[in-house]
Amino acid sequence: MKPENVRELFRRLRALNPHPTTELVYGSPFELLIAVILSAQATDVGVNKATRKLFARANTAQAMLDLGEVALKRHISTIGLFNAKAQHIIATCRILVEQHGGDVPRTREELEQLPGVGRKTANVVLNTAFGEPTIAVDTHIFRVANRSGLAPGKTVREVEDRLLKVVPAEFRKDAHHWLILHGRYVCKARKPDCPHCPIRDLCAFRSKTLPA
Repeated sequence: MKPENVRELFRRLRALNPHPTTELVYGSPFELLIAVILSAQATDVGVNKATRKLFARANTAQAMLDLGEVALKRHISTIGLFNAKAQHIIATCRILVEQHGGDVPRTREELEQLPGVGRKTANVVLNTAFGEPTIAVDTHIFRVANRSGLAPGKTVREVEDRLLKVVPAEFRKDAHHWLILHGRYVCKARKPDCPHCPIRDLCAFRSKTLPA
């Protein structure tokens, strides 16, 4: 995609949603971290339903340790892979308490050392909790970047690296949210809503759906 089209793409997405943010409900960097760990292979709606009661009981690393793995599993049992996620969360909370004073670290290296935290989760926390201009590539962003021609790549990391190169600095902080929301609600996997797409004329997707 030409640089002028990239800039126009983000101008339009910004005009439609000037202040985008995650659909996960959280009140602190710790709550966001836990919600993102839980969101792997799960919907934000499902995660929010579980964390509403969980965070009322335990919204700090120490409180989560005090809650314990068995009780944590009961709170998140409706979420896929909840057994493994509970183990990761308890292990993560122990590290947060013992090595970081209960706080969520602000570097990618430290975040990725936490159980259940990979590059994507670290990018989400750095961007959403701490305002860093990172771009976390999930399935929605991977699809949009490839379909549109914005930042095509064969791997998630390749798409992330290309996005960081082509997205103008003024849009980089919010690019992650604009692209994920666009992929979730417009550029959907099975039936993209091309007739109502605000960037249709800039998009390289050859199989655009026709108006109903």
